[in-house]
Amino acid sequence: MDSLTIKGIREGLKGRRFSAKELSDFYFKKIEKEDSELGCYLELAKETALNQADKIDNLISEGLDIPSLAGVPVAVKDNILVEGLKSTASSFMLKNYISPYDASCVKRIKEEGAVVLGKTNLDEFAMGSSTENSAFKTTKNPKDKSRVPGGSSGGSAAAVSAGLCCCALGSDTGGSIRQPASFCGVFGLKPTYGAVSRYGLIAFASSLDQIGPLAKNAEDAKILFNAIKGKDKKDSTSIEMEENGEIDFKKLKIGIPKEYFGSEAKKGIEREVVSAIESAIKKIEDMGGRVEEISLPNTKYALSVYYMVSTCEASCNLARYDGIKYGLSEKGENLSEVYFNTRAKGFGAEVKRRIMLGTFALSSGYYDAYYLKSQKVRTGIKEDFEKSFKKVDAIFTPVSPTVAFKIGEKTQDPLSMYLSDIFTISANLAGIPALSVPLKTKGLPVGLQILGNYFEESKLFQIAKLLE
Repeated sequence: MDSLTIKGIREGLKGRRFSAKELSDFYFKKIEKEDSELGCYLELAKETALNQADKIDNLISEGLDIPSLAGVPVAVKDNILVEGLKSTASSFMLKNYISPYDASCVKRIKEEGAVVLGKTNLDEFAMGSSTENSAFKTTKNPKDKSRVPGGSSGGSAAAVSAGLCCCALGSDTGGSIRQPASFCGVFGLKPTYGAVSRYGLIAFASSLDQIGPLAKNAEDAKILFNAIKGKDKKDSTSIEMEENGEIDFKKLKIGIPKEYFGSEAKKGIEREVVSAIESAIKKIEDMGGRVEEISLPNTKYALSVYYMVSTCEASCNLARYDGIKYGLSEKGENLSEVYFNTRAKGFGAEVKRRIMLGTFALSSGYYDAYYLKSQKVRTGIKEDFEKSFKKVDAIFTPVSPTVAFKIGEKTQDPLSMYLSDIFTISANLAGIPALSVPLKTKGLPVGLQILGNYFEESKLFQIAKLLE
């Protein structure tokens, strides 16, 4: 059962080969047996999940039509609110916070009949690339338990990879869906900024954050994305979007950025990653697609711009955790001490590092030199993509310069950890969609990143199905 896709579950339920309750029971037993070693989940929602499964079974027994995600067991990253469950963002700051409402994306999948199994582990407040920054546990990669699953959506990616859910929701601020998808050998989409409502997502960097699906195949990722996308009156940045038409693959043009994958750039990428990406490029050429080298000249600034913009926004967004409104509250002799004591105990080292960087960059005398300049360069990165998509239909790059690295290998070197996202952050800065597609390898998983023009997610799914 753990290999079932969304389509397979729908067919199985309608054909009465199993019930939604039996399916949910199967997943909870598998989680109980295997997750103590993997560490994907922070909390399970067994009672509410089985109640939802019962509702689906009743619909089927009455001969009524069932919605697109009926009975599908879904895991939700623990920075996305699910009513009645803890939403900790893997931080001591929110250790006992119980969400009073559903995030818009969770509400939508529930309306489509999905069964939420529980909340998955992540890097604290989604700040990290390995899921080692969680305040509660370190998640292991199901493909090699000595290695990280990537981050920050490592719990969601590992749960899908290990068959501890059918599909999952994650969030992506600089690669946090795509990089763990690559490391764990699953599909992961960062949608166009605004394609999915962020209402109910615990904010990290509001102009970069986006919620998206992780799944076993391109079709499942597409079905889950279609369920959560669209305009939401509770998020003014969200937008209604239409599906693109079918691609003529004989006219397909793929761009390969020399800054990401040119002869010089390849020197910084592991050999097995280069080999897998080149095989994917050849497959497209063999199918009649055209491949041409393009240039994204402002790419070299992307890492610096990202860590300036994201830390500045994090500094502002995390100011609300002051020990007064909700979450952890430490005692002090005066208000300032309450603030200092709460934030000192509640936040981990990486979160504190980013808050301090952002606060400094926004301080008097430094705003123009750092934040404002970064936003100007960000515009240049966006314009590079806009020019490229006038020439090509999609862009291919690696997701990560490496395969999954060993647990503990990069924890003492923050810069080395930040470089894990060097190929993914540009998509967030520009706001374009990007899909991680697992490629066939003899060793650890490697992900191909397919970048597309604004609101052309369906084109990315079509290209991905060619490579499956």
